[in-house]
Amino acid sequence: MKTPFAVAVMAFLAAPALALDPLEPGASVAFLGLHFIDTSTEGAYNGVREDEVARLALLEDAVRARFVAEGFELVDLAPVAEELERTLNPASCNGCDLRMAERLGADYALVGEVQKVSNLILSMNLALREVGTERLVRMLAVDIRGNTDESWLRGGRYILDRHVFAEESPEAAQD
Repeated sequence: MKTPFAVAVMAFLAAPALALDPLEPGASVAFLGLHFIDTSTEGAYNGVREDEVARLALLEDAVRARFVAEGFELVDLAPVAEELERTLNPASCNGCDLRMAERLGADYALVGEVQKVSNLILSMNLALREVGTERLVRMLAVDIRGNTDESWLRGGRYILDRHVFAEESPEAAQD
C-alpha cells in the first residue's frame, strides 16, 4: 500500500523537469521533523536502535542549520507540540503538516522520512510545501548506502545542495 506521501513523491518526480521557483530567504519554515521507518528484518526482531535515533536527530539538526544558514526563519513548534507528539508521521498525515504550519504562521511546511530497508539500503526524502497554496515546491527522495552518520548526512546534503537550494533546474542539477 502506498502512502499519500509516496504518491506525492512519485507524482513530483514524474513531472517534467522545469526550473525551480526560487525560495524566499527570510520566509518562515515549520520544520516538523523527520520520521524513521524501519522495514528491515533487524528492526522487526530487535526494535529501535539508539544509534539510529541519534542519527535521526543529527540529520534533523543538519537540516535546521542549513535552512538557517540560507536565511530562513525556523518557527517555534511549541504551540503545536502536543499535536505533533500525537502525530505518528507528519510526512504522511493527510495535510496535518500544513494545518500545523498555518497555525504557526509559517510560510512553508517541511517534513521528511528516512526508511531503513537494511543496514546497507536506506531511503530518505524531504518535502517542502508552501502553506498558503499547499503547493509542493521542493521534494526529493534519495537512496543511500550504509547506515552510518556520514551516509545519512551525505544523503541529506545531497537533497539540500542538489534540489532544495539548487539554483538550476532539476534537469541541470542531474548533470
